[in-house]
Amino acid sequence: MRNAIYCALSWNRKPRDADAAGSRDTRHNGLVNPAAFFIPAWADILAIGIGSLQGALFAAQFRDRRLDLLGVAIIGIATGFGGGILRDLLLNELPAAMQSNWYLPAATVAALIGMFLERIFSRLSGVITVLDALTIGLFGAIGTTKALSLGVPPVPAVFVGALSAVGGSILRDLLLNLPIAIMQVGSLYAVAALAGTSSLVVLVAFGVNVTVAAAVCVALTFLVRVLAVLFNWSLPEQRRLEKIPTLRRFRNFRNFRR
Repeated sequence: MRNAIYCALSWNRKPRDADAAGSRDTRHNGLVNPAAFFIPAWADILAIGIGSLQGALFAAQFRDRRLDLLGVAIIGIATGFGGGILRDLLLNELPAAMQSNWYLPAATVAALIGMFLERIFSRLSGVITVLDALTIGLFGAIGTTKALSLGVPPVPAVFVGALSAVGGSILRDLLLNLPIAIMQVGSLYAVAALAGTSSLVVLVAFGVNVTVAAAVCVALTFLVRVLAVLFNWSLPEQRRLEKIPTLRRFRNFRNFRR
């Protein structure tokens, strides 16, 4: 029942040298004390619940797929768990969802709520977008702080956090046999996650309290995602160079200048 009180970030993963010395003041990569990366379990469960709710809402829209109750519930649960599982696999950790009896029931209930109340939620403008933005912000903050607490350097920690943020949507799209959203020209889905996780790492490096940094991460991710949807921001579509200068043309240009 330890995870009912503490989230995955507080799994008694002290550095070995700290265990040997009996000290809790060991620092990782010049950042803050790993003991500071401490977050209540309800925050992790909330992120999974919102992710499952959003995944079920998304899946319930596809009437032509004729998904049954179990199918929608599975997609919702996969959306809620996907980012955390990818995060823990990269960090060589047992997934948090497998260490407590609370995660799976919370994800299941949230997915069923999303499925049964999909008609109500669909009438509320932007509900899915708002939940989606909040989900990637929460998972990005949790993934990045967990990576930093385990001694992962800042740049890989940003990657872990961003992958944790978008991992659920990747698994959702795969299960629905849809093009993966973050790989399509769209509304800066992964960019929002990268912006948030990068801000967290920078703030922590400058000595800002990790709770404040995590809150800024969630807020910035949410803001970028929502503004991108509202104003149709997107990255440029992939391009190729139609004409590549050849060595002969370069030599002719040099001869011409002489």
